[in-house]
Amino acid sequence: MTWKHPSSPVTRKFKVQRSAAKVMAIMFWDAKGVILLDILPQGQCINAARYCSTLDRLKEAIRRKRPGLLRRGVVLQHDNATPHSANLTQQWPQRYGW
Repeated sequence: MTWKHPSSPVTRKFKVQRSAAKVMAIMFWDAKGVILLDILPQGQCINAARYCSTLDRLKEAIRRKRPGLLRRGVVLQHDNATPHSANLTQQWPQRYGW
């Protein structure tokens, strides 16, 4: 029960709608701008294998967009998210000397 003044307008209920589906995106950038934007299909989660395949695409994007950067060296900064700290992901940069 809500107390209100007799001359107050009638309260209206909002129409309930499902929210738009969420989409996950992974972005890699440097000082010059975005190098790779990887958008996962709706409902798909990131895991170590998927993240490593994204790193493969990142390597090719760097080769195309930033020639010479692979020879100078690349530094990846990760947080402690499970896909970043998995053994498979930890081995990937070591394999390429990043």
